[in-house]
Amino acid sequence: MSVNEDIFDRIRAAAAEVAQQAKFVHLVDAQIAPYAASLVADGLPTPVYDTVNHARGSVAETVAFLLTLDTVNFGSGYFPHLRKRPGMSGYFTVASALKERWEREGPLTGTELRALAAADCVVLFGQEGNAGPAQELMALFAKALNDLGTWLGGRYDDDPLGPIADAEHSAALLVELVSEMPFFRDVSIYEGTDVPLYKRAQILVTDLAIAFDDQGPGSFYDLDRLTIFADNLVPHVLRVDGLLAYDDELLARVERGELIAAGSPEEIEIRAVAVHAVERIVGELSASGISVTARELDYLLWNRGQRAAYKALPRHRTRTVFY
Repeated sequence: MSVNEDIFDRIRAAAAEVAQQAKFVHLVDAQIAPYAASLVADGLPTPVYDTVNHARGSVAETVAFLLTLDTVNFGSGYFPHLRKRPGMSGYFTVASALKERWEREGPLTGTELRALAAADCVVLFGQEGNAGPAQELMALFAKALNDLGTWLGGRYDDDPLGPIADAEHSAALLVELVSEMPFFRDVSIYEGTDVPLYKRAQILVTDLAIAFDDQGPGSFYDLDRLTIFADNLVPHVLRVDGLLAYDDELLARVERGELIAAGSPEEIEIRAVAVHAVERIVGELSASGISVTARELDYLLWNRGQRAAYKALPRHRTRTVFY
């Protein structure tokens, strides 16, 4: 790594290398230019902090909420088995349950985080009596929150603003810091090479930026360096829209609802090629004089994925702590 290379350079380089070697997922080059133009034809949406499903209080309370939420912002491979709130996705079920806890009792303290058991998460997230994979997810949530409590306690004396101060307005450094926790350390191995994607750590950065309108704890001088937040929805949107093409057998497995193993070549390719695809879109738009960031396109694509047409089609499911 060169002296000036940061974690975002490493993500982009690894994603480009995977895209070049990929066997199961391919970028449809001929679609890049027309797709790029179509994406921005109606302008870009402005991210707004969703106070319906997310808590807002004092600066420390809001930072604590987002840090806690993004610590358990995973489980899409389990969501078909999660008991969801009416009209809500798995993510919004989790977020709204956590918001209600904040409003009812205040933030989870470091002591509470360290003491949480799987049974506590079952109650907190409304999964009582829901046997099966959802219980496995609740155990993972408990482990993730225990890790957060241990990390905050050991490094920052349980102060949620500690890591923000430590990062000194650097998104790259905040990603590095939170990735000291194992469930944030989103790095796979593909053909013997590390592929870092850091989906949830980057989500934390953008959530802070949106919540604080790029000020205070949400001010990052390198915010525009973020990549997309590679999960199972944005690649799905890109595939449905014709920018990504899956190998026939992989597509059949996805359509059957078969789990795609975490860390398998197929799973890594789905995420990494999606990252590279959006980088190519950014480059295409930049060449035509349109300034846009991967982060802005992620927001657009993720929201597009909430539409019924995309939700009606199966996306890949992987049981992992990274998304």
